[in-house]
Amino acid sequence: MKNVTTILVSLLLFFLIQSVVAQSSDYQKKIETLKAQKEKITQQEKKALKLEVEEINKRVERGSISSSEAETLKAEAAKKRALNIDNRLAIIDNKIALLERNDGDVLSDTSGDPNVEDQIRIGIDVNGKPFEEIFFSTKNWKRELKYDRRTYSDFVMAIGLNNALIDGQSLDDSPYKIGGSRFFELGVQWRTRVFKNSNFMRLNYGFSFQFNGLKPNDNQFFVENGDQTELQEFDLQLRKSKLRMDNLVFPVHFEFGPSKFKETEKTIRYSIYKQFRFGIGAYGGFNIGTRQKLKYDFNGERVKDKFKRDYNTSDLIYGLSAYTGVGGTLLYVKYDLNPIFKDAAVKQRNISLGLRFDL
Repeated sequence: MKNVTTILVSLLLFFLIQSVVAQSSDYQKKIETLKAQKEKITQQEKKALKLEVEEINKRVERGSISSSEAETLKAEAAKKRALNIDNRLAIIDNKIALLERNDGDVLSDTSGDPNVEDQIRIGIDVNGKPFEEIFFSTKNWKRELKYDRRTYSDFVMAIGLNNALIDGQSLDDSPYKIGGSRFFELGVQWRTRVFKNSNFMRLNYGFSFQFNGLKPNDNQFFVENGDQTELQEFDLQLRKSKLRMDNLVFPVHFEFGPSKFKETEKTIRYSIYKQFRFGIGAYGGFNIGTRQKLKYDFNGERVKDKFKRDYNTSDLIYGLSAYTGVGGTLLYVKYDLNPIFKDAAVKQRNISLGLRFDL
């Protein structure tokens, strides 16, 4: 569990750092990109001229045009490519001058790195009309800026205490360690505004991997006896005893809370940054693995056993969950309605309390 948590958190931090670095570039970087494209433009046009000249030579070899006609076509092609270079470089120079004069703060939409359209036309013109032509394009597609963005996505991470509510018993009488039993959750959610002109209520939905751990008290471990799973005392002194249930669930929450409204000529946005939020909902999914880990000393050596078995845990997972807080840091509680062990004489249901982070 610890290794899995470390890897997942490391990956999450890596992607977040990459996102922050990508957003921190200023207009100087845009200017450097434009200057680099000037050389690229010249190379493109020279390459296109070379291909056109080769095609003209092939036509001479086939006998479709004479040598004098070929020289005329080559001269026209060279003149056209030279003018193309001058015009395209002038466009880049104007963009650089605009950025430098305004310190990058220009009225036009310059979000993202400016790109020159990488399109090369290879063709032969006869009497000013295209005779043969081929287009090669490596243009990068850009996502259009939406005027009203109603759906957003977040990484979701939660961590905290885990335990079980047992029929006929209070939580104080739980056979599991209150502080030692923990849970971890990692997933993705989408937030969609429910109403067209109000962001007070949102529908949140997505998927999460839940890792629920239970550590028994009093040197006990889990044993399968047919269709029953029970706790028994271990013969040796245990240094660690833990059962972990891994679930894939699909949460759905209705979220309520105020938001800040911002409108420009091109966009309207509703921001919940540093705003109070409250969500309530449910989840359903599947158990994708159950395992028990035991650590103890035997004949002077440290032993670590891992058992991946069914342990009669429920295959279908479903329950209720809620969260509240400000911004992306939330108090989080979830409660499984399904029993931990199916067909158990006394029903036990998993309950978790901790912190949730929407990143």
